[in-house]
Amino acid sequence: MAEDQRQSGVIEPRTNTYLLGHAEEEQILLNAWKNRTLHNSWLLCGIEGIGKATLAFRFARFLLAADENQRDKYNSLDVSVDSQTYKLVANASHPDLKVIERDFTETDKKKVLKAIKEGERLSDEELKGLKKSAIIKVDDVRTINEFLAKKSSNDGWRVVIVDSIDDLNNAGANAILKILEEPPAKTVIMLISHNPNRLLPTIRSRCAKMNLKPLTENEVASLLRRYRSELSEKAVKGLAGLSSGSIGKAIRYADNAALASYDDLCKIIYAKNKYKLADLLAFCDAAVADEDSYNLVQELVLKFAAENVKGCDNVEELAEMWEKAVKIFDETARLNLDKKQALINIISGICKVI
Repeated sequence: MAEDQRQSGVIEPRTNTYLLGHAEEEQILLNAWKNRTLHNSWLLCGIEGIGKATLAFRFARFLLAADENQRDKYNSLDVSVDSQTYKLVANASHPDLKVIERDFTETDKKKVLKAIKEGERLSDEELKGLKKSAIIKVDDVRTINEFLAKKSSNDGWRVVIVDSIDDLNNAGANAILKILEEPPAKTVIMLISHNPNRLLPTIRSRCAKMNLKPLTENEVASLLRRYRSELSEKAVKGLAGLSSGSIGKAIRYADNAALASYDDLCKIIYAKNKYKLADLLAFCDAAVADEDSYNLVQELVLKFAAENVKGCDNVEELAEMWEKAVKIFDETARLNLDKKQALINIISGICKVI
């Protein structure tokens, strides 16, 4: 990884050259290329935040940079950060790489374009506040056809990355399916999925499937030390244990004080029926202060219920409470109900059965 990335803690798959925990998958891709048995379409599956996109970009850079006349000399997918290929991919300007992902909402897209036009840089706070569309638009998927219709530079490979295919609606899924049916020669399409079982069976059947496992706690801890070097060792271990094998989640938790929130939640719940109402109300007030805080606490509450079922004396009751919590959160979102009251009802309900 470039030194400025390591210092800033920013992890962008298109610029990140460091991948941990998926050496076997890297070797499969390398061997397929070296043996001239590379499949046209790949489905990279696994929970969110474990490095699927990073692997896709690593392989894309390799394909676009490697010398096919010297296949035996390559032992890894590494590409130098000083190479032209790395720089073009990092700047989203490589002519033989097409990346499809959710775009910003129309309002926020105008903000970005205005800043670019005026030569200004959005602040970190402004960048954090930018919202993306809920889906990848079918028109964006169709641009893949235009990309593949053009000749590649130097008669080389062309690579398409869709991050993630879960974000396609039915129209987008059908559009990508048509592309998968007859991909041109020397083309690799890499589809990233967090929930492959929800995809069309015909999409799954046309791809070589690669299941990436969650990272170990030690691997998450190692990456946290790399990307968030300011964290204490106690925080690193706590976040690694809380993140379910996802470095993406661990970093989001680190940046949003999730450990403190989870500790506060545990204190309230483990007090059982003796919890202080003032503590519960204060916790819920902080949780609904903004959308990000609410989403984080919602995730932590469900995580607590799911992970404590086995060790609970009232297993059935807690399992039912988890199902009830999922339903309450869903109804609260759909019907725009009171988020604070929803949290109060769920947490107090867990306190009664834990």
